[in-house]
Amino acid sequence: MNIKVAIFEDNPLLLDSLIELINAGDGLSCTGAYSDCSQLIRKVDSAKPDVILMDIDLPGMNGIEAVRIINQERPDIVIIMQTVFNDNERIFQSITAGASGYLLKNTSPTRILEAIREAATGGAPMTPSIAHKILEVFRVKKPAISVKEQAELNERQKEILECIFNGMSYKLIAEKLFISVETVRYHVKNIYEILHVHSRDELISKMGR
Repeated sequence: MNIKVAIFEDNPLLLDSLIELINAGDGLSCTGAYSDCSQLIRKVDSAKPDVILMDIDLPGMNGIEAVRIINQERPDIVIIMQTVFNDNERIFQSITAGASGYLLKNTSPTRILEAIREAATGGAPMTPSIAHKILEVFRVKKPAISVKEQAELNERQKEILECIFNGMSYKLIAEKLFISVETVRYHVKNIYEILHVHSRDELISKMGR
């Protein structure tokens, strides 16, 4: 199995290092390397990656917004955030935008390669300190949906809603519930209508207010 990886990183030295690391990894190849997210979907479609390494602090469109767009347009692609930031809000925004993993940039090369392979097979790789922070974040941000709205949701919609709140991508939700990504999209559309929201951002905000 060859895992194709695309990288979005504006530090040229780090970008070159990641390209070299990935191409030297067994069963891995770098099919795209970019310093910004302009023409984002065109770049993604050109690279055809299985996994994306995404920096948060990019010029122009930031990595969190890029994750959100990729998750909506190309939900089968797995995204790992790679950043120097470990504050709770950025972690929460990244995971709820659809990132499947979150690594700090001081992560060892060996662990980066392991994380890519883990993500490609449905895992959610995270630096240990990040995993601890995520537990803290989701412990604080409890759902706040009215009783009336909860009553209108069926059991499948509630399952999907919980998955979204826990930061799972459409692909991971589909795998967990043994349904297709398109079926997940159908249920999410109905959830939006019931809860009177228009985007994943609004949904997360409503659940965590």
